[in-house]
Amino acid sequence: MTQPLAVLAFSGGMDSTTLAAHYTGTGYRLLLLSFDYGQRHVRELQAAGEVAAHFDAEHHTVDLLGVGKLMPGSALTDPNVAVPDGHYAEESMRATVVPNRNAIMANIAVGIASAHDADLVALGIHAGDHAVYPDCRPAFLDALRASVTTALDGFPNPCIEAPFIAWSKTQIAAYAHEIGAPLEISWSCYKGGRAHCGTCGTCVERREAFTDAGLADPTAYEGAMA
Repeated sequence: MTQPLAVLAFSGGMDSTTLAAHYTGTGYRLLLLSFDYGQRHVRELQAAGEVAAHFDAEHHTVDLLGVGKLMPGSALTDPNVAVPDGHYAEESMRATVVPNRNAIMANIAVGIASAHDADLVALGIHAGDHAVYPDCRPAFLDALRASVTTALDGFPNPCIEAPFIAWSKTQIAAYAHEIGAPLEISWSCYKGGRAHCGTCGTCVERREAFTDAGLADPTAYEGAMA
């Protein structure tokens, strides 16, 4: 019997790595889609490849470089905008928004999933993203599902799932530990050095998640950070 197919929007970070472990554990084949949108480093794409290899999953990197070049002003894509340090919920983290990024990626994933007659598309969005990123909120997920249902009328229409949308990062860390997700090879840092910087918003969120979950943090940080 053929395994059902899940198409994941896949960054290689904590959330998508846990997402991959979740769907592998529930019996799905994985088609993992990473996106090169001109982010300021390729370290996350390297991590995505390593995680995909861990799961022996089909993995593709979608070229969105042309799109990214037309969207300046984000700390994730524009070398003239500094990556902010501090807590991930602070107002300064708005500098890391790439307009409509998740919506663009999700719609590409849905199109590919439909062409492959996949059972579902899965997104790793979670509650910690809601404050800063509009296309990570429940209202966006509802709108995406409605839009896709209309766009694919008469064609294979995969279910769109976001199992962590009401979860905190701490809950994701705890669940990842429970199901054996390889978070030690995942990548979160926005700065893309040899190790996680430990101070940008997503590093702070990562460190806090492991601490609050009462788990040892497997991440290598710059300097003497634990």
